[in-house]
Amino acid sequence: MKNLELICIQLILFPLYISGQVPVSPPDPEIGIIEKLETTISPDLKLINHNGDTLILGEIVNKPTVVSFVYFRCPGICSPLMDGLADVIERSDLKIGEDYQVLTVSFDPRENSSLAAQKRLNYLNLVSKEGAKKGWFFMTSDSATIASFTQSTGFGYKKTGNDFVHAAALIVLSPELKITRYLNGIYFQPFEFKMALIEASKGQTGPTINRILQYCYAYDPQGKQYVLNITRVSGILISFIAIGFFLWLAIKPLFRRKQQQISG
Repeated sequence: MKNLELICIQLILFPLYISGQVPVSPPDPEIGIIEKLETTISPDLKLINHNGDTLILGEIVNKPTVVSFVYFRCPGICSPLMDGLADVIERSDLKIGEDYQVLTVSFDPRENSSLAAQKRLNYLNLVSKEGAKKGWFFMTSDSATIASFTQSTGFGYKKTGNDFVHAAALIVLSPELKITRYLNGIYFQPFEFKMALIEASKGQTGPTINRILQYCYAYDPQGKQYVLNITRVSGILISFIAIGFFLWLAIKPLFRRKQQQISG
């Protein structure tokens, strides 16, 4: 009887699963990204820069900030991720060091500032932007700080032998250390990169074009990309058409009178 009930329940639920009405919620992966949007990161985290100086996260982050977790000895995905980051920094029309900054943080506590300095030099050579030297930080830290930072941002990784298995993503923070966006993968479009940083800078004065972009585009969490907000854009177009129509109705009699006066 119990088996028959179970079969009936499965037959009822199966079409719902297919249609997406009953979401499947697998357990959180040990390796990967668990998005924690709106989470505020602790400002007290201590990071070590390429010169060996200890810096406080809350003092570093004073503008929209892109965080990339890597380990500098990585033989796999870290190099393509940093290559993709260098490429989008180079192609973006935002000014690194002025409009935003980047923190590349090693999650391997065995790595030190000299290795960070070497990686920093390698990647700064790929970027011709003037502000890259003061806007792209390469950091290390101790195991407790790394664990706190990665866990609070939802970055999961696993040690396998001498190396790590992990995902590739950029995590965007607001100047108040709030997580505002995740950009997954190793290749990033300048438009999406810019939109993520514009969103992170909400509450701050920015160029008019940025405010227009922010109004006209919205982030689609399912497709994980920025899409044109049809409702807003359509509303603007309809408003312009309506205003134009009413202006035409108002001006038409005046134009007709003028024509009559000329012909009279």
